Amino acid sequence: MSAIEEPVKEPKTPLLLQVLGPGLITGASDDDPSGIATYSQAGAQFGYATAWTLIVTYPLMCGIQEISAVIGRVTGRGIAGNLVRHQPGALVKLLVGLMILANVANLGADLGAMGTGLALLIGGPSGFYVIAFAVISVLLEVFLRYARYANVLKWLTLSLLAYVGSVLVVGVPWGEVGLAIVWPQIEPTADYATIVVAVLGTTISPYLFFWQAGLEVEEQQEVEEAKPLRIAPEQAPDALRRIKWDTIVGMGLSNLIALCIMITTAATLHTHGITDIQTASQAAEALRPIAGKFAFVLFALGIIGTGLLALPTLAGSAAYALGEAARWPVGLDQKPKRAKAFYGAIALATGVGAAMNFVGIDPIKALIWSAVLNGVAAVPIMAMVVRMATQTRIMGGFTVSRALALNGWVGTGFMALAVVVMFATMFAG
Repeated sequence: MSAIEEPVKEPKTPLLLQVLGPGLITGASDDDPSGIATYSQAGAQFGYATAWTLIVTYPLMCGIQEISAVIGRVTGRGIAGNLVRHQPGALVKLLVGLMILANVANLGADLGAMGTGLALLIGGPSGFYVIAFAVISVLLEVFLRYARYANVLKWLTLSLLAYVGSVLVVGVPWGEVGLAIVWPQIEPTADYATIVVAVLGTTISPYLFFWQAGLEVEEQQEVEEAKPLRIAPEQAPDALRRIKWDTIVGMGLSNLIALCIMITTAATLHTHGITDIQTASQAAEALRPIAGKFAFVLFALGIIGTGLLALPTLAGSAAYALGEAARWPVGLDQKPKRAKAFYGAIALATGVGAAMNFVGIDPIKALIWSAVLNGVAAVPIMAMVVRMATQTRIMGGFTVSRALALNGWVGTGFMALAVVVMFATMFAG
């Protein structure tokens, strides 16, 4: 008589490869070419004096991203889908509109940086590369099945290692970096406050909340047995544990890479008096005569790889937000014929971003300010997200813990304080 097979039990702490998913993809896509430009500008302009922001924001970023992911997994809807059901419609439309504007500006800047980065590496017309990257990204999102597309995005996260390589070859005074992080030299100027809010807006950005929650819904719909936790509470222990570890690793990778970028440009460009960097590709080109060809190649390859990762995140999060607010069928697992408006929004956002590089609109000039806009918009969105996550009428028996909610409120307050300080220093100047 054969032995009865027992079901395989999930380990108490899942293996790393078992838990990496939406959190990893979201965290890695945070270091897009626009983010690289922001971190590069911070390092070039202020040296190591803004590095502390990436240490302070890590636990806050983990908190709000975990809350967003839990909302998606518990309710089976993304952030906008829940907001439109539980918040004033006019306010939701305003905040979604601000996020979409910032996303499109970021898309334009990212595509421009990717085109220029590839032209720097192999020559040729950067405009052609902009169009090619835009078309490839849209086609993959529309026609590639979500499970396969998610695997492509996971592999693209390896491109971030280019920035670990660059920081290791430029010669960094690590003692000075450590001192700047522990005892930062904060400057009471409008420029310093603006770049801090830009870094915060790039690191804790509204589109990341929408994207990770949306991907959690996608992951749940991809597995036939998986259901929203309000319907299938027995799935909660494994799902919530996976979300926590996925978010911790994904956000840790994001901030580590951002710190490498900031340190690289501080140790090279700032040290040599180059303090004005407007684009990621400009940062790469400026590194070549100072740090050598190898550092330049690593930096430029990173721009292309992270851009390929970020394009679907920016366009997809905009489409999720718009589609859920309008109550369209949404999701990368949907057939194109069933979700025409959703995929049309992805194509339109990417197309407008690409067009910004050809019609005289300079997406680069709006780069830092789009990050500032994200920082300002993040405050009310974070407040509404944390509030939703603590309400039983939305979350049922899966409201977030007091500790996690407190983390979310602290992050919201920190972002609000930074915005207030920025405007105060602007008006004082």
